Amino acid sequence: MRSSSLLLFWVHFFLFFNFKFLSLSTPFLPTKNVTLFGDAYFRNNAISLTQEISCLSSSSSSSSDTHIGVGRAFYVYPIRFLDSETNATASFSCHFSFSIMPSPFCPSGDGIAFLITDNAKSFSPSRGYMGLPETQQDSDEQDSFFAVEFDTSYDPSLGDMNGNHVGIDVNTIISLSSVDVVSRGIDLKSGRQITAWIEYRDDMKMIRVWLDYSQIRPPSPILVTQIDLSNQFKEFMHVGFSASNGQGSSIHVVDHWQFKTFGFLPSVIPMDAVEEGDCFMCFTEEPSMVSESSLIDDHARRKKLEELAFGLGGLAAFVVSLVAIVAVICFFSIKRRRNNIRSKEGLTCRVQTNRLPAKLSLAEIKAATMGFNRNRIVGEGASAKVYKGSLPSGGEVAVKRFERANGIESVRNPFTNEFATMVGCLRHKNLVQLQGWCCEGSELLLVYEYLPHGSLNKVLHNHSSSMIILSWQQRLNIVLGVASALTYLHEECERQIIHRDVKSCNIMLDADFNAKLGDFGLAEVYEHSSNTRDATMPAGTMGYLAPEYVYSGVLTKKIDVYSFGVVVLEVATGRKPVDDDGALVVDWVWNMWEKGKLIEAADPRLMKKFNVVEMERMLMVGLSCVHPDHEKRPPVKEVARILRGEAPLPLLPACKPRIRIRPVFPEDASSGDGPSLDDLPWMTPRSHFS
Repeated sequence: MRSSSLLLFWVHFFLFFNFKFLSLSTPFLPTKNVTLFGDAYFRNNAISLTQEISCLSSSSSSSSDTHIGVGRAFYVYPIRFLDSETNATASFSCHFSFSIMPSPFCPSGDGIAFLITDNAKSFSPSRGYMGLPETQQDSDEQDSFFAVEFDTSYDPSLGDMNGNHVGIDVNTIISLSSVDVVSRGIDLKSGRQITAWIEYRDDMKMIRVWLDYSQIRPPSPILVTQIDLSNQFKEFMHVGFSASNGQGSSIHVVDHWQFKTFGFLPSVIPMDAVEEGDCFMCFTEEPSMVSESSLIDDHARRKKLEELAFGLGGLAAFVVSLVAIVAVICFFSIKRRRNNIRSKEGLTCRVQTNRLPAKLSLAEIKAATMGFNRNRIVGEGASAKVYKGSLPSGGEVAVKRFERANGIESVRNPFTNEFATMVGCLRHKNLVQLQGWCCEGSELLLVYEYLPHGSLNKVLHNHSSSMIILSWQQRLNIVLGVASALTYLHEECERQIIHRDVKSCNIMLDADFNAKLGDFGLAEVYEHSSNTRDATMPAGTMGYLAPEYVYSGVLTKKIDVYSFGVVVLEVATGRKPVDDDGALVVDWVWNMWEKGKLIEAADPRLMKKFNVVEMERMLMVGLSCVHPDHEKRPPVKEVARILRGEAPLPLLPACKPRIRIRPVFPEDASSGDGPSLDDLPWMTPRSHFS
């Protein structure tokens, strides 16, 4: 009781002391001071200008729906910037904090902009450009605006230098000047809170912008631009923020906003000496208005402080009780933990499972790969090279070095797609584990665990004297391992992941020849509940693509099942998916089945050292997975049960079914059914990879 009374005394002392010296520097608590438009909403004493949206809905929505993915927040009253009698323009100082949190499975949104405009209700009709007004080519009435954009979407048509820059916009979305903030140590898409300072000095006709992760303004601005805003401003303008998601998805949050105008007359006070605004939102007003509003504010503030004092007094008593309860709980928890070491180890395991990959410096990775020495290359594709490396802390690693031909801002950039997918939830014993990453300068790098036996493709099809011939049991374990990985992606992960490029080149083998599926550069992520999916440009590798995907471009998990079936036949027969003479292993095994000689399709290098029943079962499973009718392909989870002898063999037709597919062509193309599968000698488009 004595401690409770003492705590209450200090609470009341704290309240009294702080009430006497109260400043109005607060987050967005007074919601009446701000008007929201579009997707903007109040969130935890801050303003979220946009909402996290599905990439599919973003890309498929009608362009006429102008407010989806666009949000604005403005101070409720227009602010005077121009003295109509003297034509003098006010200088201003702005200070705010913001954060941009991209969705892990989508491209980043467009970004956020500090905006001064004469029309608060004017949105970009294209649902992009951070919600800034577009230039009206055929209209005499153009919105007048000034903006400082924090741009996270790369659009070369607008002169963007990259997807991480700050720019000055005046009456157009094409920046007057801009600066790359990555080179200044700032990542706008990091999700961290960033503080910005924006100041305009009218007598110098200069705008300056500072940016930092801390609340202390750096000594040097990142952007300085000579500009005369007196020709752009009207007498009264609206001040606030605007953001949009465009074709991506990010949450754009603003808080701790401070703004003030000062001096319509030329000032001799240096800009750095201007007192930083301690108000939520203040600006020069007529003296009578200031005195009247201050009286109202003082009365309202006094009333709110009285309510706050009573509330905090009750809160103090509640906290004391809560501390006592927590102390009791902690006592029993510690006692239980000491008596249950296994529980403690389980907790540690879970924490380790959920840890994020480490961010590595470019210097570390260069040292690990001997400066990306060509002799260290262990794999190569169209989008990346893989180097063997050695880190002091992590032993041997595989460093995947991406080509930067299309830029990191590309919507389908393999680096961003693979990194986002791997970080999402991919922790499984049959998936190659991501250990680190680096995005520095022009380098895009992912660091994976190193698997000494390389890819399944090299082991199966290496005909050198040092070739490894996989035993039957090793082959069966490899197929079951890949099946386990795909079951996890399709059914057990929080969201369904379609790999899109299941092939022997992307199946790695560890020291014990356990299979691990890798390379998620083409992966797509969907909600398990999504019933409709838009068509995409078919991508993958020749010989592994499902026929219906080639024609329609619609992604389902059955396209992974087809690719997996090709791998199964590849493992069982030892043949490449497409022979040097162009023959498909799928057609060859179907032919052996039709002749009643299926067991003769087994890899001759095994020299008949295999279980005949298990070999026949694997070949039949492979054929069921590559069934031309995708509805008759079994789920991968069922395939694993069949391979283990826990489920009956699949029923196969006597010969390969003939399925006719209507291809997706432009409207002016000739109509009619597409050619049958058997009429086409080549069923796959050009691969993304060599």
